Order: sequence, then C-alpha cells, then structure tokens
Amino acid sequence: MQRETYLPFGRPNFSAAEEEAILRVLRTGWVGMGPETMEFEQELAVCIGAPHVVTVNSCTSALFLSLLVSGIGPGDEVICPSLTWCSTANAALYLGAKPVFCDVDPDTYCATPEMVQAKLSARTRAVMVVHMGGLAVDVDSIRAAVPPHVKIVEDAAHAFGATFASGAQVGTSGNLTCFSFYANKNLSTGEGGAIALFDPDVADRLRCFRLHALPLDAWKRFSNPNSLMLSPALAELGYKMNFTDLQACIGRVQLQRQPEFHATRLAVAQHYAKRLGAMLLPVKMQARILSEGHARHLFMIELPVDKLRSSRDELLLALRGRKIGATIHYAPLHSMPLYGTQAPLPNCERIYKGILTLPIGASVTVEDADYVMTQFRELIA
Repeated sequence: MQRETYLPFGRPNFSAAEEEAILRVLRTGWVGMGPETMEFEQELAVCIGAPHVVTVNSCTSALFLSLLVSGIGPGDEVICPSLTWCSTANAALYLGAKPVFCDVDPDTYCATPEMVQAKLSARTRAVMVVHMGGLAVDVDSIRAAVPPHVKIVEDAAHAFGATFASGAQVGTSGNLTCFSFYANKNLSTGEGGAIALFDPDVADRLRCFRLHALPLDAWKRFSNPNSLMLSPALAELGYKMNFTDLQACIGRVQLQRQPEFHATRLAVAQHYAKRLGAMLLPVKMQARILSEGHARHLFMIELPVDKLRSSRDELLLALRGRKIGATIHYAPLHSMPLYGTQAPLPNCERIYKGILTLPIGASVTVEDADYVMTQFRELIA
C-alpha cells in the first residue's frame, strides 16, 4: 500500500520548544542580529570545541567570506572536488578566482590528498575540503600534501556533529570551517550558516564583513545609546550577510536536540543498511555510513546500473511516483559549462551514473525507511 503523504528526502523537526523560543524573541521587540545571536555563537563554539564561531546568512556566504579573509582573488586557483554543491566552487568565482576540480575516492565520495596534489599549480592558493554527506575527511593528511601557503577551507555543510578519527569534532582543525543551517540540515534554522575558527583577529574581520564592514553593528549601537557612531566612516567594502535573533533562537533549541536527531538518523541508516544487505543485487553505500563519527546528513547509495533494466533516473522517478523524495547528490561540476573546460574525472563521472540519495532526517522514522525499502525492492525486482 502506498503512502498518502509525500516523504521528503530531508525535512526539519521543530517542536513546541522552537515555537516558544520564537514567541519569546518576538516579544522582546528585537528580531535582528542581537543578544540571541551572540548566545547561539557561544553555545556553538562550546559544542564544536572551537574558540570562535561567526554566524552568517548561509553556508554559501560562509565559504565566500572564508576565501575573502584568506586573501583569495583574481588569478588565483582554488581546488575543490567536483562531486559537491555549486556553492563550494562559486565562492571562488565570486572573488574572481578559478575553481579547479579534482576527483573523489570511489568509496567515500570525498577528495584524497593524492587527488588534490594532482591539481596543484603555481596559482593554487586554496583547497576546499568537502565532508561529503557528513563523512569527516582527514584534513591533516591534505594539509601535509599541499604547500604551507595554500589555505584550506572546510565545507562542512553536511557535517555538523561529525567527528574525525581522533574523536575531535569537525570544526576543530584550525582551518576556517563552514557549516549550514539550511532547512534540511542536521541543525536547521531555515536558512543560515556559520564559520568556526581559532584566530580572534580573523573572527573580528568576519564579523565586520558580514554587516557592511561597520565598526559597530546595529545591536551594539542600540544597546549603547551613548554611542555617537550613527554614520560611521567605512574603510572596507562589506556585505549584508548577517544572522538574526529569530533564527538564533531556533538554533539554540535545535542544538540541545542534537542527541535526539543523531539517534534518529542512525536508526534510519541502520535499517536501510540491513534491508540493502539482504538484497541479492549489490547496492553500494557510502563508506563508514554507520560509523560513530558520520553525521549522516545524507544516505547515498550507488546502483549497479549495468545490472538494471531501467536507468537510475527512471528508478528515481518511479520512487517519487510512490511518494518517496529520493534525489541525487550531485551532478559533477566539472562537466557544467559555467566552469569552462575541465579535465575528465573518471570516478565522479562513474559515481554520478548510479548515485541516489534516500530520505533521511530528523523527521524520518524507521517506519518511513521500511516503506522506502519495500518500494525500492519492488521496483528493482
């Protein structure tokens, strides 16, 4: 029997606690960036284990600002994996730099030190490390593989709560590490992002750039009525990329609920793995998807397309016809006309032909996962 309602691939889980937090902030009369945002940043810093966290309006902005404060500009090259969302590469384009795409490991779907090294040139100034699906990349090995002057920025949009093999959280490497709080992420505020870092001076620059490069933000002016800086002199070009207290109050509740969400995602992933393991058809899962350190933002599988009578896309549409929000993460960027001619990347190209993302998230239940697998197996058969 088919579902009556559509099952999105990832939807947020909001409770009465988030609703009460919104009402509390609305009643204060201050909904822009202010004390709630500052509290959220401090709580994030404690949770992640980084001394500084700067919130912004999206992970895309976080990636852009991270490259900006790293000195990236026209003529520079920025290496990033091709199997990622376009924001990873576009952050370089916004600054006039060139994204140079590297291949990914066929099991982890993440870049390796060797693959990054293969793309180094005299113009390389940064490497974007993507923790694909929530699997933490060994950034220390990539750091050792590139020259000291090359900056590393971590795209951890999928990896809030993920841990390295050492047990340390993603965000504690010392690199500028960018998180996403978009609607379907492990911690959701609807929109938003953050940068975790260790350098206080860089943190101050990021806070300045996120709000027009003003020396005093609106909350500081409001909370200090004796301030005369009503029209401050601007010294740098800034941007409108700030977070808000309405988002922050949701984030503070979501942060407290992370153990609950982690357990939900793990249970769904375990059920998928159990049902897939019982199939005769060899369906591949991302490496270490059930490991403790994986954030499980995505549950990606790879179909043996050479053994199927229909294409991956036909199967995807059939799943959606049965009200299952399966999707694809992602079409390789190196094949897209926006980025110009790039060298072939065989792993990315092969993976893309069979990759499929099944629904997982804080609102997906084991019963939902069982329905997904029943329909998946029927369609495969």
